[in-house]
Amino acid sequence: MRRLQSLARTIRQRYEQVAARFESGVQLLEHRYTPLGRFTPGPFEGWSFLWQPALLGFVAMILILASGSFTNSPFKLNMTGTWFFGEPLSGNVGLGSETKLLLSIVFMLAGLLLLMRVWLRLAEVMKLHPGAKLKSLYWILVLWATPMIIAPPLFSRDVFSYAAQGEMTSHHLSPYILGPFSLGSSPFVNPVDALWGNTPAPYGPLFLFLDGSIAKLTGHNQLATVVGLRLLEVGAVALLGFGVTMLARGLGRDPGEALVLSALNPLVLLTLVAGAHNDALMAALLVLGIALAVRRRPGWGIILCACAASVKAPAALGIAFIAWTWAGPGATWRRRLRQISIASGVTAVVLSIWTLLAGFGFGWVRNLLTNGTVRSWAAPATAVGLAVSYTLRALGATAISVGGTLSVTRLLGALVALSFAGWLLVHASRRGWVRSLGLALVLIVELGPVVQPWYLAWGLMLLAASYQGREHFWLLLLSITGPFIGIPGGSTLLAGLLHSNPLLIVLAFALLGGVLVAPMGRWTQWSWPEQVAELSV
Repeated sequence: MRRLQSLARTIRQRYEQVAARFESGVQLLEHRYTPLGRFTPGPFEGWSFLWQPALLGFVAMILILASGSFTNSPFKLNMTGTWFFGEPLSGNVGLGSETKLLLSIVFMLAGLLLLMRVWLRLAEVMKLHPGAKLKSLYWILVLWATPMIIAPPLFSRDVFSYAAQGEMTSHHLSPYILGPFSLGSSPFVNPVDALWGNTPAPYGPLFLFLDGSIAKLTGHNQLATVVGLRLLEVGAVALLGFGVTMLARGLGRDPGEALVLSALNPLVLLTLVAGAHNDALMAALLVLGIALAVRRRPGWGIILCACAASVKAPAALGIAFIAWTWAGPGATWRRRLRQISIASGVTAVVLSIWTLLAGFGFGWVRNLLTNGTVRSWAAPATAVGLAVSYTLRALGATAISVGGTLSVTRLLGALVALSFAGWLLVHASRRGWVRSLGLALVLIVELGPVVQPWYLAWGLMLLAASYQGREHFWLLLLSITGPFIGIPGGSTLLAGLLHSNPLLIVLAFALLGGVLVAPMGRWTQWSWPEQVAELSV
């Protein structure tokens, strides 16, 4: 045991050294090679500047919206009848001109880069200068989210699978047994990714109940159902913002900063609003449940976390943390087990109610690992398995299959994640249980079989109101790199630049270079501590 503790301390020390050097290196490069270096931070002059990041972020969102409006944009599904604009005409499914394709990619990358710059600086200002009015920040949220509400579903086709599953539910076809292709020639089927066409749903009964209800309310219209699902997630993001500010107040943190790090987070706007993923509903219910538990309403907290688990199962980890800390620090094992038993009973009742309303039983439990069919290099456990498998094949060991290697590395990743989550649970009272829960959810995602950017929202939304120390840096880093995971267009952009006319090439580089280095205004000077500026002079 002593050797394990010594090894853990050594790993911790090495991590702190490497992370500190990496963080300071990033800050040095940013301050030295961006327009931030032109400013010497002076006294903070109040919040009247907020209109500037609000406007800049809106411009970024308009660029992203414009990118998704091209008929051949690689960032959305180009299929007739899947949105109100930007889709090819019936019978015309060609790729269109190379110029339009290139402009779509340039606008998207320019919008993403500008949004990341604006949000990063705003997040840093909020960290150093608490006390912004929530009303102003909510208006920024409305301004930034509006273009994403108008835009077609971006970066993912999952919402079309949701719509098909809702149509199945409305006709009493079990999504836990059948895939969307069971609908036959229905218009709900065409937009569904073939990878998930015959795959049963892993989502909980609450989401299927809402999903089927939306299909019924829209008169079984495919496009209207997609719009309804988008609006459901928009409402969830609004609830998420409310829950995070409540949680921040309960923890004695600045609610304005928590709102910027959560609802205004590019990861949320791009994957949960623009992508319409049901993770928004899961995260909103989870955060609101944790906020109620922090405010000494653990019963209601468990009920809401159970509702979150009825959307996606990982939210059940919130129930475990509430139950464990319910009895308070230093409680006996007997008392903790009693609280865990009560929490388990409440959870069972909530899940049973939603299961009864949905009407398809607990089949979603056995479907929880269906996304493991995706082999993504973004997931470390999968990346290691693929690398080992390809290396063994190169060395002539062809008897070992890729699937077998992945099974081993993914199992190891899951065991490591669960071990860390267990350690965080046991030490939750000492470390801060909300923060520990957030870290546990992030680790479960990062060490899971598939890492999708919208999965990161589960834990990051809790860390937005509870982070400590260097966790703020990692929260920012994951938030600005997450949306780029698996994003298409990089190779197409390079190929397009090689074959385009010189004027278009100059325009593309000017736009991308401009959003990278153009000054964003004097307000950015307040995003740096004065001592940092003094060291860099």
